[in-house]
Amino acid sequence: MEHELTTLDNGLRLITHDMPSIRSVAIGCWIDTGSRDESGPEAGASHFLEHLLFKGSDAWSARDISEAFDGIGARHNAFTSKEYTCFWTRMRDDDLPLGIEILSEMLRRPAFRQDEIDSERHVVLEEINMNEDDPTDVAHELFIDAIWRSHALAPPILGTTESILGMSRDTIASYWERRYTPRSTVVAIAGNLPENLLDLVTEAFGSWTGPAVDRTLAVPDVTAKARVRTKDTEQAHIVFGAPSIARNDDRRFALTLLDHVLGGGMSSRLFHEIRETRGLAYAVHSFRLPFAETGASAVYVGTTPSQTEQVLKIIREQLDLILESGISDEELERAKGHVKGSLAIGLEDANSRMNRLGRTELMGAEHLTVDETVARIAAVTAEEIIEVARVSYGGPYVVGAVGPFAAEDLEGFVA
Repeated sequence: MEHELTTLDNGLRLITHDMPSIRSVAIGCWIDTGSRDESGPEAGASHFLEHLLFKGSDAWSARDISEAFDGIGARHNAFTSKEYTCFWTRMRDDDLPLGIEILSEMLRRPAFRQDEIDSERHVVLEEINMNEDDPTDVAHELFIDAIWRSHALAPPILGTTESILGMSRDTIASYWERRYTPRSTVVAIAGNLPENLLDLVTEAFGSWTGPAVDRTLAVPDVTAKARVRTKDTEQAHIVFGAPSIARNDDRRFALTLLDHVLGGGMSSRLFHEIRETRGLAYAVHSFRLPFAETGASAVYVGTTPSQTEQVLKIIREQLDLILESGISDEELERAKGHVKGSLAIGLEDANSRMNRLGRTELMGAEHLTVDETVARIAAVTAEEIIEVARVSYGGPYVVGAVGPFAAEDLEGFVA
């Protein structure tokens, strides 16, 4: 058994993986809330909270937290997604009690001092401005907005300039109180674990109270669309894709292999056709966006604006080939070998194990050992690849792009 799962009396879940051969531990507090759970004036609240919780509590100031982590050589950070938020730290195993204490204090007792909210508001606004200046980020946001439109998954994780400027302390505190509860939290810990770990976590989190959180799920209605920000750029940044399967769909193993064959590496079809053979781009890759009730499969390319139509034509041609004929036995076996190797290499350290455990538990997915995952990958057939391709890349197509052209110029490729 690779992990152990314990549920405290208050509903908080503790999931652990003991790695006695190393001298470090990774702790992650995973909260079941993200940008899709916000509404109205709360737009961007999940990410704003991620920043503000590092400002500390009445007992621990922001400086106390940073000096405590720095004083033991620990790494710490957080990230926000559309469906969850994670606060994590990695440190020596002897320092585990301190790490648990600090994370508990941050999550359970934030001070929300008005002066710190105001100063951090400017930091978040600068982050929004930075993303707005990055055409790659903008192209991805345009794609997401085009494919999900009015759905809860569409709004940007950071919020907008208007929503962050208008967000009050009461809005932030109310959102935290409603969404940050023990029943919405998974504490994942991997590394060299002490025998009294459960006692440490119970002491830090056991008296925390709060109800379970809910989330409304609805499969979005997707129609073909091109979204473009017309801008005089040296490169056109293009994200082209279609609605796909949800994150826990059994076909996800086949989609992982398809993704590698299509644009997942230097041996992929799109890399070979667009970069190696024709020299039309430096960066080209495919990717997946899996969520609870839906997903998206897409391709990103950065190319000279005059080559945009040629690149989109190649993408459509390669997709049509796979939809009609699937992939070769050689491509399938190479993809399986790649995924097996990447999986083994990617789970060698405590931090990667913690991430896998926490995300899997919070998302309600099946916990599979490395061997079990490898077996699922090995069992995928060529027929299953064609089936998942038709579901994930069969359309309707959507494109988000930044460059010196208009949406009308690209609409022919999503029809």
